[in-house]
Amino acid sequence: MQFQKGQSGNPAGRPRGSRNQASIRMQELLEEKAEQLVNKAVEMALAGNIGALRLCLDRLAPAGKSLPLLCEMPRLEKAADAVDAMAGIASAATAGDVTADEAAKLAKVISLYVNALEAHEFEDRLVKLERADLKQVADASNHMQSTIMPTADP
Repeated sequence: MQFQKGQSGNPAGRPRGSRNQASIRMQELLEEKAEQLVNKAVEMALAGNIGALRLCLDRLAPAGKSLPLLCEMPRLEKAADAVDAMAGIASAATAGDVTADEAAKLAKVISLYVNALEAHEFEDRLVKLERADLKQVADASNHMQSTIMPTADP
């Protein structure tokens, strides 16, 4: 018999977040020998082992991946403003003020913002059209009722 959709075949199975016993034991062994392992890595790095050297240096000075990027940019209020902003990003990248990766990330932010602006503007136009259409339908209905059923004079 097939299991019901969304129902586990083993409801009393392993709880979420539980770890394998082998993984737990390996973690314990590494923690016991942590100081010796670090000393060995440093020793190997000092002896010229490039991999060990890279490992040690990455721990001492990790690459700055999420540093804020400070730059001036024109205010974006409408989709057309993105042209000037993109031109500024391209200029900054060619001048070496920002890296190509940073420029690409900024351009993506601007692109997403423009998409959001366009979606918002589209929604506004759609709501206005629907209201105008409903008003026309209501006006036409009222007009038809008044022509079909003339008011009776007493």
